[in-house]
Amino acid sequence: MKKIYKHLTLEERERFYALRQQKISYRDIGVILGRSHTSLIRDEKRNKNRNTNEYIPCKAHEKSKKRAKEQRRRASLKNHQVYCYVREKLRDEKLSPELIAGRLSLDHPGQMIHFETIYRYIYGKGKEFHLWEYLDHHRKKRRAKSGRKVGIGKKSTRIPGAVSIESRPKRVENRRQVGHFETDLMEGNKQDKAVITIDVERKTRHVTLTKMKNKKSKSKLKSMEEKLKMIQSLSKSKKPLVKTMTYDNGSENVKHLDLEGEMDIKGYFCHAYHSWEKGSVENRIIQIRKFIPKGESISKYSDEQIQWIENWINNRPMKCLGFHTPNEAMEEEANKYKFRRYKKKLETKWCTSSAN
Repeated sequence: MKKIYKHLTLEERERFYALRQQKISYRDIGVILGRSHTSLIRDEKRNKNRNTNEYIPCKAHEKSKKRAKEQRRRASLKNHQVYCYVREKLRDEKLSPELIAGRLSLDHPGQMIHFETIYRYIYGKGKEFHLWEYLDHHRKKRRAKSGRKVGIGKKSTRIPGAVSIESRPKRVENRRQVGHFETDLMEGNKQDKAVITIDVERKTRHVTLTKMKNKKSKSKLKSMEEKLKMIQSLSKSKKPLVKTMTYDNGSENVKHLDLEGEMDIKGYFCHAYHSWEKGSVENRIIQIRKFIPKGESISKYSDEQIQWIENWINNRPMKCLGFHTPNEAMEEEANKYKFRRYKKKLETKWCTSSAN
């Protein structure tokens, strides 16, 4: 049976003091009081008067009570404000610990926490609350990071006129320019034909979701044309706003040449079984799976619900965006574009007036 430790009472301290005045050893006093002699030595050292270095029972008792009152268990996750913030973002918004740690300093200036501290809490003291269920992969135990294993052979694509991603310009790779997109389909129940087409802008990570009745190439072509024309309509310059599109090797992308000719864009295809080459859209699928799990029918979700998921993703902070949201990043890019266009208009007007 586990022993229960109790602090010394005032009566025990007085008896201890009296016996020590009689030069009785600590071990013998411990036997008389029914206490460990080490506890008595420790209590004497901790509660002595700092000025006189004397052990006075009443003063020692007051000092011990004050210390016990002020002493508390260290608050999890640094302090109560951070603790509540982390649990709220993890449970309600399902943010990852890294996003929570990065967003904390933006929402509460002066407060900071490392994401590893949050992970240690989730898999340590907070494990009894099953907080790991709110993480993306719902693992009960943390897994060590392992290197990605890639197949030796690369299967060729069956898409006619496909241009390899190896030919994609570097400006697309470094994400410095707006207008380069990735696209993919997300399936639900195998017996259900309905799918969701996902398009992600690489720089701002802004996502658009569209529910389709099936994954045929005609449906994908029609859906892509409607969305891209809407995006292109925002541009008042001669240069197209949508510049490139990165696909996988799915059969739904067979008519990519029709789309590229209609919208005047260039398309590039990933290598077979290299889904990480379009990592932005794959990451978005992981976020969508929080609301539409694998194997669940997409038909039962309305267009309004799909739109709600899209808004939720675009309002979720991301580390790669400096912990800003895709909507905030897209708005910033749009404001820059408008400013440049307005500045060019003023310059043209000034040159015309000067010539006259």
